[in-house]
Amino acid sequence: MTETIQKTLRDSAGMRWTALLLLALAMFCSYIFMDILSPIKDLMQETRGWDSTAFGTMQGSEVFLNVFVFFLIFAGIILDKMGVRFTAVLSGAVMLIGAIIKWYAVSESFMGSGLETWFTNNLNYIPIFDELGVSPFYLGMPASAKFAACGFMIFGCGCEMAGITVSRGIVKWFKGREMALAMGSEMALARLGVATCMIFSPFFAKLGGNISVTRSVAFGVVLMCIALMMFIVYFFMDRKLDAQTGEAEEKDDPFKVSDIGKILSDSGFWLVALLCVLYYSAIFPFQKYAVNMLQCNLTLTEPAQDSFWASPSVTIVQYVIMLVVAAAGFASNFMKDKNKKYGLLGISIVALITYCYMGYMRQSAESIFAVFPLLAVLITPILGSYVDHKGKAASMLVLGSLLLIACHLTFAFVLPLFKGNAVGGIVIAYVTILVLGSSFSLVPASLWPSVPKLVDAKVIGSAYALIFWIQNIGLWLFPLLIGKVLDKTNPGVTDPTQFDYTWPLVMLACLGVAALLLGLLLKVVDRKKGLGLEEPNIKE
Repeated sequence: MTETIQKTLRDSAGMRWTALLLLALAMFCSYIFMDILSPIKDLMQETRGWDSTAFGTMQGSEVFLNVFVFFLIFAGIILDKMGVRFTAVLSGAVMLIGAIIKWYAVSESFMGSGLETWFTNNLNYIPIFDELGVSPFYLGMPASAKFAACGFMIFGCGCEMAGITVSRGIVKWFKGREMALAMGSEMALARLGVATCMIFSPFFAKLGGNISVTRSVAFGVVLMCIALMMFIVYFFMDRKLDAQTGEAEEKDDPFKVSDIGKILSDSGFWLVALLCVLYYSAIFPFQKYAVNMLQCNLTLTEPAQDSFWASPSVTIVQYVIMLVVAAAGFASNFMKDKNKKYGLLGISIVALITYCYMGYMRQSAESIFAVFPLLAVLITPILGSYVDHKGKAASMLVLGSLLLIACHLTFAFVLPLFKGNAVGGIVIAYVTILVLGSSFSLVPASLWPSVPKLVDAKVIGSAYALIFWIQNIGLWLFPLLIGKVLDKTNPGVTDPTQFDYTWPLVMLACLGVAALLLGLLLKVVDRKKGLGLEEPNIKE
């Protein structure tokens, strides 16, 4: 019996980490597409006429169906009923369909078409949703933004379905093992997608000196094809695992509405869910505006067009250096030999400094913000391993909230003081972005591995779905709010690089304050009820 167990894929470190890599690569691609228009907000305004309200409404539409049509709840039911591998492939196909629609919406082919005319004349009033003030469209919204929002809604259904599926898949392959490390590592790799997007979306949009936002979205569509392939490969790998273990992919117990009732009646679950919506609402919506915020607060001078720093090749070189930062820093966490460990760490730090220098020389807001996930890639495995062996998940959430507050207030009040200081402003921006990225890594390393401690194993999919649904309310609301606040606090401003971002950033800092209070309350509840959130995942 022992020999049989040892021969299963799950008991092979190499195979379970291969399964994780497939899932992480798929999410890496989805993260790129999620923010594919974020670093070219200014170009969307110049070439498609999207003001901040249109941009924010379109960006918030990603989660509209998940929130208001409860698709994410249905996704959790599908996951619990049909299993990880079926839901993974389904989510990949849905993301690809949505991506193709969004690509067509911003393409030159859509402009002047009968479809553009239809969208101009329709969807200006949505019964019930307009009365409630939650419509994903509005009168006067550009037709391309409306149609792109439709595609983004479909993509969002697949993306969030993929998110809960990946979390469930990691639980399946890593429960009782390095689960927090696995979840943290998955998110670390996936978040490299943010950096990749920030570098390559503007690269493709400006390639050859001819501005075309369509090329950027087409790049994302190709990556969504790759994501679907990753899920298909995982499908066969996961099926082989079940064949070895004799586990059924479908659940023996049918889904019951009462299961959701049990989850919702748990105070610990609600604290974790509310922490999630507050924390993620202060990060993901910010990402969509971060490049434009830097353009408005930094003094950037474009390098000479005939210089290396303005050439397309510098983008490739900088991205390769970024990969060195991520790979060396990530690998250093797994080295037992101190010389190798600190050697890789040194390489990562030198490469990071080199990357930052190149970003400064390029005078590019998008390449500056691209450092966002790099420190997270380095420290997420450390944090995940610490939670696995030492615990303190709730304490990490409190620390993350404190860092979040400090970073948004720095962007709001300190960074603008350095406008005109070519070096000082960029240094402040780099440091704050790196700290914000590291605070973000505290969530996957501590929050997601805590969910299995709060709910029964058979409804983990539904529990993740409920958390993601609550989180999606914030991800729908705050991109829209940021856009509206920008337009209201910047009347008459038409130059997309001259907005004052103070009040949107203060709003995001307030979310951090609320998250801090909930984190402290979660620690109290955990101590009283013995939820085990401060205990290690691996009992030694």
